[in-house]
Amino acid sequence: MKIAVQMDHISTIHITGDTTFALCLEAQLRGHTLFHYTPDRLSMRDGRVFAQVEALTVRDKTDNHYILGQFLKVDLSEMDVILLRQDPPFNMHYITTTYMLERLSPKTMIINDPAAVRNHPEKIFVTEFSDLIPETLITKNLEDIAAFHREFGDVVLKPLYNNGGSCVFYITRHDCNFPALLEMFRQMFCESFIVQRYLKSVLAGDKRIILVNGEPAGAINRIPPDGDIRSNMHVGGCVEKTDLTEREYEICTRIGSSLKKRGLILVGIDVIGGYMTEINVTSPTGIREIKRFGGKDIAALFWDIVEDKVML
Repeated sequence: MKIAVQMDHISTIHITGDTTFALCLEAQLRGHTLFHYTPDRLSMRDGRVFAQVEALTVRDKTDNHYILGQFLKVDLSEMDVILLRQDPPFNMHYITTTYMLERLSPKTMIINDPAAVRNHPEKIFVTEFSDLIPETLITKNLEDIAAFHREFGDVVLKPLYNNGGSCVFYITRHDCNFPALLEMFRQMFCESFIVQRYLKSVLAGDKRIILVNGEPAGAINRIPPDGDIRSNMHVGGCVEKTDLTEREYEICTRIGSSLKKRGLILVGIDVIGGYMTEINVTSPTGIREIKRFGGKDIAALFWDIVEDKVML
């Protein structure tokens, strides 16, 4: 297959924990041809979608992990598969790329489906399953936020469209910084923000579960560093081996058919103490860590499914 990867530039990734890199390695091992491009190289003219791509070769060597060919402008409909893998922020630039990719012929398979990615922002999509998540408020209304804070005491405040633990704050019942933080958020973000009941069990870990085609494929537990509630690997979270609980299997079963129906083939969910807090559909991570701790080779499982779908 001819596979184009829309991603942040490959020179910026850390390969030891990068899922996109793992997917590229496995695709190359299977003999598929890889092409690399960043979202700013995407163009649309008269309904046809083009990108300036570079042939891509990958190797599992730190600081020497890729070779890029010469720039070549191609009609992306010539590709068999496009991996939509750039990281958020999920802003209008990100959304625009989904509109453009959506114009491609159904003969080109895009993973994850761009319309589904656009219509299911990660911190909003999760609210479709309200009984599986902690109490959650999405708003910019200060009175509603104050009432929520009074009701639950300890809460977590975070932007609606950021990622990687960026700008996530733990607010205690009597935190005098809360009004100043709200003022800062209102200045920084034009969108609503999200407030959730604080889950003390986050100190025992924030579990990342990977689902492939609606089925749980593996998990890791991410422990926050001392003095922090954020367990994201971007901010120093420690990763450990884990298994799924009965409750976590229940969560996966509940959401699996919805993911599959929407064309969300590779998804990562975050679970804290039996509560799902996010459904990551843009560029979920964790498959290299899962394999490193003896779990499934999710990259191989992913391409098995994609190859079958392309052959249909």
